[in-house]
Amino acid sequence: MFDLVPFERTNSLFDTFDRMLGDSFFGGTESDWAPCRSDIVDEGDRYVLRADLPGFSKDEISVNAEGNQLTISAERKEDKKEDKKNYIRRERRYGKLSRSYAIHGIDAGKISGAYSNGVLELQLPKLEEAKTKTRKVQIQ
Repeated sequence: MFDLVPFERTNSLFDTFDRMLGDSFFGGTESDWAPCRSDIVDEGDRYVLRADLPGFSKDEISVNAEGNQLTISAERKEDKKEDKKNYIRRERRYGKLSRSYAIHGIDAGKISGAYSNGVLELQLPKLEEAKTKTRKVQIQ
């Protein structure tokens, strides 16, 4: 039979152990799935947080602000109907992820967000006292 997995990585001793142990003990393919990587941009009066959540639907994502902490979580459940298929390779991941950010100086009541094309974008308005104000300093 021909190989249906054209780019399988098999060049490392750790990959061999990984396949033998199953659950990505040495950081193989399981740790390669790294959703929720994010960028935060300071736009003066607010921060804009963009988090990659590929493959999630909007209903699977939850954003909560509690105290001085913002938590983004998402859960993708495995479709039990798919277990009956004869998979040759299965790389899509199922499970739960969570990522938290400190939001000191953010007006939590005014946080808004949108999700499009696998990217969650949150608008994090700064509190008035947290906004930097320029002040002329007199030198003596």
